[in-house]
Amino acid sequence: MSMMKGFSNAFRIPELRKKILVTFGLIFVCRLVAQIPTPGVNWNELTTIINNLRNSDSTLFGWFETFTGGALGQCSIGFLSIWPYISAQIVIQLLSSIIPSLEKLKKEGENGRQQLAQITRYLTIALCVVQAWGIASVLSNPAMIDSSLKGHVLVPNPGLGFHLMTVIGMTTASLFVMWLADQITTFGIGNGASLIIMINITSRLPEALMRAYDRYFVAKTASVTGLGVLICFFLLVVMGTVMLTQGVRKVAIHSTRRSVGGGGAYGMKQSFMPLRVNYTGVMPIIFAQPLIQIAAAAVKYFAAPTGKLHDFAMALSETTWLHISIYSVLIVFFTFFWVATQFNAIDISENLKKDGSYVPGIRPGRATAEYLDDVMTKITLIGALGLLAIALIPMLIMSWTKPPLPWAIASFFGGTSLLIIVGVALDTLRIMESHLLVRKYEGFLSHGALRGRGGR
Repeated sequence: MSMMKGFSNAFRIPELRKKILVTFGLIFVCRLVAQIPTPGVNWNELTTIINNLRNSDSTLFGWFETFTGGALGQCSIGFLSIWPYISAQIVIQLLSSIIPSLEKLKKEGENGRQQLAQITRYLTIALCVVQAWGIASVLSNPAMIDSSLKGHVLVPNPGLGFHLMTVIGMTTASLFVMWLADQITTFGIGNGASLIIMINITSRLPEALMRAYDRYFVAKTASVTGLGVLICFFLLVVMGTVMLTQGVRKVAIHSTRRSVGGGGAYGMKQSFMPLRVNYTGVMPIIFAQPLIQIAAAAVKYFAAPTGKLHDFAMALSETTWLHISIYSVLIVFFTFFWVATQFNAIDISENLKKDGSYVPGIRPGRATAEYLDDVMTKITLIGALGLLAIALIPMLIMSWTKPPLPWAIASFFGGTSLLIIVGVALDTLRIMESHLLVRKYEGFLSHGALRGRGGR
C-alpha cells in the first residue's frame, strides 16, 4: 500500500507530475523511432530469416533483439538506438583514466565535463557511421554472418546508394535518440539513456509472456508445476539482484572540524564512505557477452564447414561448458579491469587528506590508499561472483529445462536485462522519493529510504 500511495502522491506535485509526463512522452517518441523500417529492404525475405532465427533461439540474436527493443526484427532505422552513445561514453571513460589530457578535462569541473560531452558526441557519430555501414553490408550479403543465409536476397538494389541511405538513416535516428535521452535527463525523471535501455528491454516482456502462455497452457510442452517453480525462482533472483545492486561496504570516515577563523580543531564529525559491492554495474556482462558471440561468429565465418575449428566455433556460440567457462572468466576479468581503471584509491586518499578527513586507525596518505584498495579488492571479488551467478542463470535455465526455455523468456531471469531493469528502477524511484520527501509526502517505503546504485 505504501508503494501505491507513493505513486499517487507523485502526481499531486505539479513539478514532479510534469517531469513524469515529459519522460513518458519522450520515451513514446523513442519507441516510434524503433518501428520505422529501413528503406530498400525486402520485408518478406527479412521476416522469413527473422522467424527462423527466433525459432532457433539464437542467443546472439536474442541479445540484440532485447537491447534494441525489437528494432532488429523489423530492421528499423532505430536499430542502433542509444548504444553508440553508451559505447562512446564507456570509451571516453576508459581513456580518461590513461590519457592525461582527458583526465585533466575530467577534473576541470563543469567546463571540462562539457568538453568531454562534446568529444563523446563526436565519437558517437563516428561509431554510428561505422556500425551502420557494417549493417548495410550485412543486409546486402547476409551470408557474411551465416553461410546458411546464402541465396537470401534482403536488398533488391544493393550498392553505394543503399549503403549511404542506411548510414544516413541509422545515424540520424541514433543521434535523435541520443538527443531524446539528454532531454529526459534534463527535463524528466532519471537518466535518459538508462531509461531508454530499460524500456527497450521491457518492450520484449509481452512477447515473453505470450510465449510462456503458449508453452504452458496452449501447446502444453511443459507442466504448469514447472511454471510455478520458475515464478518462485524468478522472485528469488530478483531479490538477489536487488541485494547485489544495493549492497555497500561502509568505510568509517572521521573529519576534523575547525573554527571559521582558522583556529585549532574543536570537534569531530563521523561519516561513511559507501563502496558498492557491484561497483561495475552491468559493464562486465556488456563487454563479455558480445565479445564471445562475435568471436564465435568470426571463427565460424572463416572456418571450413566441417572440421575442428568449425566445431569449436559452434561450441563457443551455444550454451556449452566451453561457452560458460570462457564467459565466466571474461566476466570476472572485466569486473576487476573496470574497478582497476575507475576506482582510484590514491586520489580518494589525497582528497580525504586535503579535507582533514581520515579512516580511523589508518594513517593518511599512502596507507589509506592501500587500505581502500585492499577493501575494494575484497568486495569486488564478492561482487564479481554475484554478477557471475546472475549472468549465468538464463543459460543454466535454458540448459536444465525440458524442452529448453526460449531465450525471450530466460533472459528476464538474470543477466544484463534483469540488472538494468532493477538498477534503473531503483534509481528512478529514489529520485521520485526525494521529491516526495522534500515536500513532506510519504515515500515508497514505510520505513527507511531507497538507495540508488551509488549507495545513497
